Amino acid sequence: MTDVVSEGATGRGSRTLRAEVALKSITTDPDSPGRVHRALEQALVFAGAALVAVYARSAGGDLLRLVESAGVPRNLYGLRDSYPLSGRSPAAEAHRTGRPVWLGPEELAACTEWPGTPPPDFSVGALPMPGDAGDGCLLAVSDSPGGFDGEDRACLLLIAEAIACPAPPGAAEGEELPPNAFGLAADSGRVEVGDGILELFGLAREEFDGRVETLLGRTVPEDLPSLMSVVEADHMSVGDRELEFRILQPAGPPKWLRLRGRLLPGREGRPMRLVGTVEDASKLRSGGTDVARVQRLAAALATAGTVRDVSQAVVAALREPLRADRIALAELEGDRLVVTVLDPPQQEVWPELWRQEWRSEWPDAPVRAMPTLAAALRDGRAQIWPAGTPLEPALAEVGPGGLAILPLPAGGRIAGACLIGWEDPHDFGFDERALLTAASGLAGQALVRAHAFDAEHELIGMLQRQLLPRRLPKLAGADAVARYLPTTAGLELGGDWYDVIPLPDNHVALVIGDVQGHNAGAATLMGQMRTALRAYAVEGHTPDVVVSHANRLLLDLETDLFATCCYVDVDMEEGSAWCVRAGHLPPVLRHPDGRTEIAEDEGGPPLGVVAQADFPMTPLRLQPGTLLALTTDGLVESPDSDIDAGMERFARGLTVADPAHLGLVADALLGNARRDDDVALLLMRYDGMAVRPRREGWTVWRVPEAARHARRFTRRTLRAWGVPAGNLDTVLLVVSELVTNALVHTDGRVRLDLTLVNHRLRVAVFDVSPRTPVKPTSIGWEATGGRGILLVEAVSDAWGTVPVSGGKQVWSEIGLED
Repeated sequence: MTDVVSEGATGRGSRTLRAEVALKSITTDPDSPGRVHRALEQALVFAGAALVAVYARSAGGDLLRLVESAGVPRNLYGLRDSYPLSGRSPAAEAHRTGRPVWLGPEELAACTEWPGTPPPDFSVGALPMPGDAGDGCLLAVSDSPGGFDGEDRACLLLIAEAIACPAPPGAAEGEELPPNAFGLAADSGRVEVGDGILELFGLAREEFDGRVETLLGRTVPEDLPSLMSVVEADHMSVGDRELEFRILQPAGPPKWLRLRGRLLPGREGRPMRLVGTVEDASKLRSGGTDVARVQRLAAALATAGTVRDVSQAVVAALREPLRADRIALAELEGDRLVVTVLDPPQQEVWPELWRQEWRSEWPDAPVRAMPTLAAALRDGRAQIWPAGTPLEPALAEVGPGGLAILPLPAGGRIAGACLIGWEDPHDFGFDERALLTAASGLAGQALVRAHAFDAEHELIGMLQRQLLPRRLPKLAGADAVARYLPTTAGLELGGDWYDVIPLPDNHVALVIGDVQGHNAGAATLMGQMRTALRAYAVEGHTPDVVVSHANRLLLDLETDLFATCCYVDVDMEEGSAWCVRAGHLPPVLRHPDGRTEIAEDEGGPPLGVVAQADFPMTPLRLQPGTLLALTTDGLVESPDSDIDAGMERFARGLTVADPAHLGLVADALLGNARRDDDVALLLMRYDGMAVRPRREGWTVWRVPEAARHARRFTRRTLRAWGVPAGNLDTVLLVVSELVTNALVHTDGRVRLDLTLVNHRLRVAVFDVSPRTPVKPTSIGWEATGGRGILLVEAVSDAWGTVPVSGGKQVWSEIGLED
């Protein structure tokens, strides 16, 4: 090998000056992705090199490893991916002596570490490259006659200084990795990672199996395609890579990570390796020029369902990188801007005109009061006004130090506007303008899409509410509240429902259920099941019979859907209840002392599955102050938690609740509800009845003097209850007419029931006929019947008839005088 030649001072030709200017623009940002490769490309342009490569000393210190290359394929000239530092290669010689080495064809032919016979006119230059992060060399190949001339060498020296030998990300095989470094084998998918990366992914070292799929499994599904394009072998190509992606967290929103890597060519007989680093993107420096901001905004808008979601995503993406003091986003409706998000939200930080138009949560400002804004919207392009620009007060006060207005275009029209203001004078850079333009296009399309979603979702919510009770009845001895939350994950109707059904004798039925699916069919079936359960309950059936009838009805409808249901019949007088479950979640009881109990007793299958199914009844005991809670799986089930853990969490929420305020309890329980499924919640606090009714019953025998016996039973009962004698004649008249009517017009058994509560007497006569008594419209003087119902109506405060199991009940209520 010839002696090393000292370059010395060289005249600065025009190519050298142009190379210097180009390298300055490339090296302005040392962290810019692809910086090394772009610098190497300047050697191809200004130094006439056919191939140029950067070698850096490995962490072990015994090798020079290939970091980056540009130009023709390396195998054409026999360049290796590593050279021993102790060898006689040009790269090792330049690194060892600290001086450039220039070799022509004759010197290369004599070089034992250069494989094969070099082509004619083949020259090599090796230049040392000391750097803060390590050291190495620049290796350049020329196929020009005479090799590299003086100006070529000067350009290569400039390039070597500009690159400053960055240490390659990651580590070589067998070396210890830095905390945030990784090395991925392209052929097997095996990956070596530092402890810092495992911490970011929430994995312990002993839990990690070394497979890249394990890490990909924790990535947000929407970010997988872009991430796979970096780590899949089929998509890999030599060069720098930079990407931001999200990973799922056990709780809270996904975490943003930044991957920076470089694909290293494989050694002889060894696979390519992707080496690099992964860091927490929230802790990295990121300004308004970072392209990742647009990527983040696009990802956030892709999952934003409502107008509010879109607005908050835009504010989050622009506020920090632009260092803005005020951001307002509004929809354009006619000639008014309907504001959806203000940041900050306080009224006092916004112009006087905006405060005057504060109609609801935020202002609803007229566009005509802001001509500059109107002109920007007509023009349809982002407009920027620096500090000191004369503007109308309604805009000048938004950004005294600078104002940007972004019309949000979508589908050939302007959907809204985004106003960004700075308090102190702000200089608008080119990259900021590019970010604003990109954000306006993305936000406009998302805003129109979200507006349509909101409108359709409101329509669906209205339809859903029409299928649920408008209001809950007032209960004697209890208080009940209910909540329903439709899903925000789509525009389809849900199948959750609830109901509160008052029943005779101070009973009340609490019902909650869920029909399979989220579509119009599920909602329709939900309405049918709610109506059927209410009808069967009012007929007076026991809870197990009510649910069995509903099961048979669902089977008869011949639908492919099934339903779950929980039915609880509460006796308000006794403080007891019977519960029947059909594949549904059990009720949860919060006792007066704060203890909670999940009533997980035996239940039956879902409705519509098995024809001959048993639905066992489970007794419940309610002390005054007990809170009974029923809910659907949308509140307690999630992808990262099973339903049992969700029920335990639901029970803990009841433990810390104050049952005195049921509405607040319901809102607190729904505070963390996932909105990917609809949710129904029904709460009842049992207080006990202040006054318990008094009851007596008597079976009427079909004998000639049956009416007289019924009157004697009534007289004796009222005397025992201490009812004043002045009310007796009216009551006996009603009893005589109702009993006689039942005996004359029906067959089978007849029963008389008397109930007294709060100076109000209820007379009820049961018979086995389903036919309702008909009140005559007119009666002639010669008629012998038909006056009984008219007499009952005349002397009663209220009267009516209700169907019950096996017949009907005709009743009359009479207010008693003291």
